[in-house]
Amino acid sequence: MNDLITCRAFLGDGEHDFCLTDAMIIELERLTGQGIGALNMALMQLQFKADHLPQIIRLGLIGAGMNPETAHRLIETYARNRPLGEVFPLALDILDARWNGKGAVETPEDIARNAAEDYARFIAEVEA
Repeated sequence: MNDLITCRAFLGDGEHDFCLTDAMIIELERLTGQGIGALNMALMQLQFKADHLPQIIRLGLIGAGMNPETAHRLIETYARNRPLGEVFPLALDILDARWNGKGAVETPEDIARNAAEDYARFIAEVEA
């Protein structure tokens, strides 16, 4: 998980991490029928569909490492059939963390770890 694009917030039963990884963005784009830029703009202009909010939150939970079944349960219990004004700020914070980052400064150790992970993924793709 990348700390620069991860936010931590309260949902339902406690504090949780949320991270829209590349894979989760691809799934979000598929589910919403919008590119990430258009979706971000729609949220900023309050032109989103209501179902987009729980989708952003659910995929943020999964991207941060939560089991998809647990994420689904949390969303069904605490994000669906709730006031949009209650759900919107969390969805916007999750998307904003991915769009702008959380402002944390990467340490040399973070850079080395991320580079090693990127290199390992590259090698795995080349060898596949």
